Amino acid sequence: MLDLHGYGPSIFMGAILTVELAVLSAIIALLLGLVTAMARVSKNRFARGVATVYSTVVRGVPDLVLMLLIFFGVQIMLNNFSDWLYDTYEYDVFFNVDEFTAGVSTIGFIFGAYMAETFRGAFLAVDRGQLEAGTAYGMSDWMVFRRIMFPQMMRHALPGIGNNWLVLVKTTALVSVIGLADMTRLAKEAAGAVNEPFKFFIPVAIVYLMITSVSELGLKRLERKFSAGVVRG
Repeated sequence: MLDLHGYGPSIFMGAILTVELAVLSAIIALLLGLVTAMARVSKNRFARGVATVYSTVVRGVPDLVLMLLIFFGVQIMLNNFSDWLYDTYEYDVFFNVDEFTAGVSTIGFIFGAYMAETFRGAFLAVDRGQLEAGTAYGMSDWMVFRRIMFPQMMRHALPGIGNNWLVLVKTTALVSVIGLADMTRLAKEAAGAVNEPFKFFIPVAIVYLMITSVSELGLKRLERKFSAGVVRG
């Protein structure tokens, strides 16, 4: 392990924190994106409207602005709610959103909108005739989704999911602005202390490159799995 003037171990721990942040954020984004996409293609006008507004607004506002709005805005809302509970019911409770929780939820919320568009396009790409055939064969809606819709939808969605994941990994660097001690923030502090920015930021860039390279290999394996039996032209 590189010592980096004694900052190496802490930056290494920051790298582990970055991976944890990215994975948990991606899980939230996938779940939120799937639910939003299902709402976008549903027949319920209210669900469609809410999902459309969420997807449009989030994709139209810069990630950094959203992160600051959510981090500070949610904390203020929770504090106001706490004050209301005390004034109304004399129930004293304190809410505190730590930086890691805020980073995970914010990045997951942001990329849920991008995942939603990826899933929506994948849903629309599946042949409707196959779904109707499954229903006519006597399958339940859940069985049609699990055995027909989901495998084919994932084949269409994986390239977009992969792109969103790679962007999400790089977006984790933004959490340094809300005080989370990820490897980017630690490298910045170390570089400022010894006035040698390249010595710290180049290893950080290499770590991000390693994460994305390993991710590419995993995504290719998934694409092969979900494309089994598909004839490519």
